[in-house]
Amino acid sequence: MASSALQLIPAAVDRFGARVHAVDGHRWNDPTPCSEWTVRDLVNHLVGEHLWAPHLLAGESLEQVGDRYDGDVLGSDPVRAWDEAAERSLAAWEVADPAGTARFSFGEAPLSTYADQMLVDLTVHEWDLARGAGLPESLDPAAVGHALDYARANAERMAGAGITAAPVPTTSGDPAVQLLSLLGRAV
Repeated sequence: MASSALQLIPAAVDRFGARVHAVDGHRWNDPTPCSEWTVRDLVNHLVGEHLWAPHLLAGESLEQVGDRYDGDVLGSDPVRAWDEAAERSLAAWEVADPAGTARFSFGEAPLSTYADQMLVDLTVHEWDLARGAGLPESLDPAAVGHALDYARANAERMAGAGITAAPVPTTSGDPAVQLLSLLGRAV
């Protein structure tokens, strides 16, 4: 039986965190494949996302959380900021009800959908971070497989909503390349 996104999130958080810890201090302002983001901006995005997770998993709405995580959430120590956000996020995922729901801007959705989205973001941004910081770019096959299934079903919607860039055509049979290309990365 294939692993669920909920089961894959802890290892994905650990892998992203290992990349954050490996960023050379001089690379934080380097560009990433996300055209608007430097390495620091990308990590800031993921830290913010993981600061939000405990609130959403506890049933809070976006309005209840408000703008408390807007802007720079890294401060002077991006690595520490990631570690603290990841720890809080993982603790919330650990006790989350797999049959539960979360409230988003588009309405209420199953927790499994939120887990799928979180896993896709962690996996694709792990590659973005690696590419931007000059780190090894290999990705976990189980995470890629799950994320690719989700992306195949949702890439058009995500690109249409401006969440990702338009898909980049590829003839590669490599699932990681297919995932990254589907979500707008030129590999």
